[in-house]
Amino acid sequence: MGKSHRKEISEFCLEGRFLDFVIKDGYKLKGLLIATSEGEYYIKLAKHLRAAFDLRLPPGTWLQIVGEKKYDKETGEVKFKAQRVMAAGAQVERKEDLLPTPTEKPQEKPAKSAKAKRNNILVCQKSSCMKRGGKRLCQALAASISERGLEDQVTIKGTGCMKQCKAGPNLIMPDKTRYTKIQAEQVSTLMDKHFGPKEQVEIPMPETVNIDTK
Repeated sequence: MGKSHRKEISEFCLEGRFLDFVIKDGYKLKGLLIATSEGEYYIKLAKHLRAAFDLRLPPGTWLQIVGEKKYDKETGEVKFKAQRVMAAGAQVERKEDLLPTPTEKPQEKPAKSAKAKRNNILVCQKSSCMKRGGKRLCQALAASISERGLEDQVTIKGTGCMKQCKAGPNLIMPDKTRYTKIQAEQVSTLMDKHFGPKEQVEIPMPETVNIDTK
């Protein structure tokens, strides 16, 4: 029996609380872990969602996920692949998309210069560095790059052992500066140093009103 006859493909729509991201190679977003009334599910994200997802999504957020479900009759395995992710829950009266839908035309980006140089941040991917916080470090770097709008200029690249296992996590910035024992909480300061501080949005202060108590 061919593979196509062993698998049933259908659409699914489920709601649940976001638990965590599923990351491959320390920094590549692959999917989400979702808790529902029926249990926990791993939902693989379609490629167009992975590129746009906000890694700052807080755990516990209610999500509605729509996509494709594959059921393998022979093994009984069920795989979910999301095509659309939205905010959900009784407390949300109007569901707003967290991500652009596949039918939306992506915003055109200005043409890159032929001589445009990409900056690579090299991060050790060996198990020793990963156990010392390398996974969270990569997630924090990706989020900081996104916040600063540097996706077209800066790339995170995994490397082999940097020979500083006991001082992990280890990374090398684009100007060849090497850092050891760097943690996710230090990423903002590190990015300010190498790429300049991100733009701050000024919040207007409320007008002061003098009250006559006489």
